[in-house]
Amino acid sequence: MLRRLPTPDKDPRLLVGAATFDDAGVYRLRSDLALVQTVDFFTPIVDDPYAYGQIAAANSLSDCYAMGGRPLTAMNIMGVPPDRVGPDVIAQILKGGADKVKEARCALVGGHTIKNPEPIYGLSVTGTVHPKRVMSNAAARPGDLLVLTKPLGTGIATTGIKRGLASPELERKVIKLMATLNTPGAEVAEKGLVKAGTDVTGFGLLGHLDSLCRASGVDADIDAAQIPVIDTEIFKLINGGCVPGGTKANMEAVDRDVGWGNTDDHYRTILADAQTSGGLLLCVPPKNLDAVMAILKKHRAPARKVIGQIVRLKKRARRAV
Repeated sequence: MLRRLPTPDKDPRLLVGAATFDDAGVYRLRSDLALVQTVDFFTPIVDDPYAYGQIAAANSLSDCYAMGGRPLTAMNIMGVPPDRVGPDVIAQILKGGADKVKEARCALVGGHTIKNPEPIYGLSVTGTVHPKRVMSNAAARPGDLLVLTKPLGTGIATTGIKRGLASPELERKVIKLMATLNTPGAEVAEKGLVKAGTDVTGFGLLGHLDSLCRASGVDADIDAAQIPVIDTEIFKLINGGCVPGGTKANMEAVDRDVGWGNTDDHYRTILADAQTSGGLLLCVPPKNLDAVMAILKKHRAPARKVIGQIVRLKKRARRAV
């Protein structure tokens, strides 16, 4: 669809635009300052309105962190069916978002609400980054280690929650995970430790990695055995057919570019699982690994796992072994 749109005039100040399918746009203001701009929203992923607000806000803020930026201001984007969603529920959604924005040390400066057939909520976020400290899809290099900061499986888990098949323990765990901010992205970029990375959201780990590899002109090898998964209950939900449509679509989209090797069906599904407010996938030069891991530990990242490596371009693309 995007290919049908006219190509915008090139602006030398636009450091990152839509061409590389990055998480946000980056626009240089000065030699030492650039803006990071992004917007994201979605329909309720959980029943609790406050948790929904937190998750949606964390997901929106994540795009700024994935570029190495620090959120500066945020604006609410909301759509509600007024005949189905009352003022108390709306207030709880907005409170959840506001609390998460405050946690990010970001200023909530307003927003816009419309009538909509179903609820939607998210944020438009503006952040800042040094032009030479931007993380992008186009900067991965062979030899970089792939580090994941959150376990996978939120798409499967939330589908299980909606169908009443997930345990209360898994529901609590996945809500906490999705509401966790990806703040380490700003620090690893500011210290010049990581130049390439993305967050893992709706297109799944393989979908986002595919975009990164295409933009950088590289390939990647993934060790499926090293993939962190939220809980062993995820495997039970897969066995019960609890796989969201987005995950199945992701699998079809990347299948021809993946040499699966002996990866079993469970991990194929998990690698393609459509995440909500997932973690960061960082391309870390080996010499910087210890420093990056220390930052992730300091920020209490839910996962700190090396899951593979960037390699030179091959005839077949991404490979999970």
